[in-house]
Amino acid sequence: MKHLHGRTALVTGASGGLGRVVARALAREGVAVAVSGRREDRLAELVVELRALGVRAEAVPGDLNRLDLLDALIERAEAAVGPLDVLVNNAGVENVSAFTRLDPAELTAMVDVNLTAPLLLTRRALPGMLDRGRGHVVFVSSLAAKIGPAYCAPYAATKAGLIGLTQSLRAEYAGAPVGFSVVCPGFIAGDGMYQRMTERGIRAGRMAGETSTDKVAATVIRAIRRDLPEVVESGAPIRPLLALAQIAPGLAERVAARFGATAMFRRLSEDRGRVEPDG
Repeated sequence: MKHLHGRTALVTGASGGLGRVVARALAREGVAVAVSGRREDRLAELVVELRALGVRAEAVPGDLNRLDLLDALIERAEAAVGPLDVLVNNAGVENVSAFTRLDPAELTAMVDVNLTAPLLLTRRALPGMLDRGRGHVVFVSSLAAKIGPAYCAPYAATKAGLIGLTQSLRAEYAGAPVGFSVVCPGFIAGDGMYQRMTERGIRAGRMAGETSTDKVAATVIRAIRRDLPEVVESGAPIRPLLALAQIAPGLAERVAARFGATAMFRRLSEDRGRVEPDG
């Protein structure tokens, strides 16, 4: 979708973090934006910012754990800003912990928000896009989906699911006027979980690098314009390692261990009291 001006979009997870920055980036392109999230006060503030950029903007609050209400979320978004041309599945939850210290409800909650909700929202929005002959869906995944870090098993698994989902949808709708992209950010400085980690003195090593919300938002816009299948946005030259992981997984695993992510996430798990007593 090369031309964005005058189009409409829904961005989930827009109460804070990356979602707010993506919504602003779309608005600067002339896109009318419906923003969704759980914090109505933050959404109201964002709507004021977006309208100041000269576009129509509306808040459509919603909790993605309520899977039974997701069809209605798409309907409310379209009632607010018009039939959707762009859907950005940005919302996600992380719960850094030793795997066996996560209870079943925590596991299923991450699956619901990170994977099932994007499936359901896309399923509901896609028929209208196809009927109108235009549309693009973006799934915000993570570098964790490419190289699953310790203490992040359900997060890595659900974000990896978004990569497979994107690949399958692109294959199924290869001849259709609707595109699908997945964006895989690394450690995002400035907002979100990683920023909270840095404020506690827990930081990624130089080999892992850092990116920013602005860079990731720009990547989302580029993915929509160019119909890119998959984009990794990281502060380090990570692609050689990703390629190595396909050719020699064992070797890539040993190289990745030197990035320091295991120690970083273990420390965070310890701070949260979510490691096994015996280490």
